[in-house]
Amino acid sequence: MSLPPAYFEALYQADPDPWRFAESDYERDKYAATLAALPRRRYRRAFEAGCSSGVLTAALAPRCDALLAVDAAAAPLQAARDRCAALPQVTLRQAVLPADWPAARFDLMLFSEVLYYLDRDDLHRLAARTAASLAPGGDILLVHWTGKTDYPLTGDAAAEAFCAALSSQAEVTWQNRADRYRLDLLRGR
Repeated sequence: MSLPPAYFEALYQADPDPWRFAESDYERDKYAATLAALPRRRYRRAFEAGCSSGVLTAALAPRCDALLAVDAAAAPLQAARDRCAALPQVTLRQAVLPADWPAARFDLMLFSEVLYYLDRDDLHRLAARTAASLAPGGDILLVHWTGKTDYPLTGDAAAEAFCAALSSQAEVTWQNRADRYRLDLLRGR
């Protein structure tokens, strides 16, 4: 079963930065690798799933004309709003994916450490919505922890299932495995 928003709300109520996004060397290095993996200098319209407190959102925003960032939990979104206040191209919303999928087309979609929170059925629904919203030739970047989890899927299982579900609409063009995470870049056909 996919993890419910209440799971994340409880984490953020106990600690406003439960994964240390703002201060961790792991996160800082992973964010740098994430941005370096993007094949284009600029994107017209981007989507970030699971933005949390907006640390990666703020780093990605200068490369986007418009960036819609969403999170299932309300608690971290205020921190994201504060962090991105000077970035008018950023829109932040609470959304539970795949149900609350935006009605828009994107030339970049970023799924950083979120797909393994979904069960296989929701992952397939999310892949279908991603495919329907991907602009022709658009990029999809997946970034996932590869260690053990107690989530519905591992990082490897989530990334591989998502790539397989998108295989008729997007091609994996690059993959990289770091010490504790993997990056998968897909390009729309």
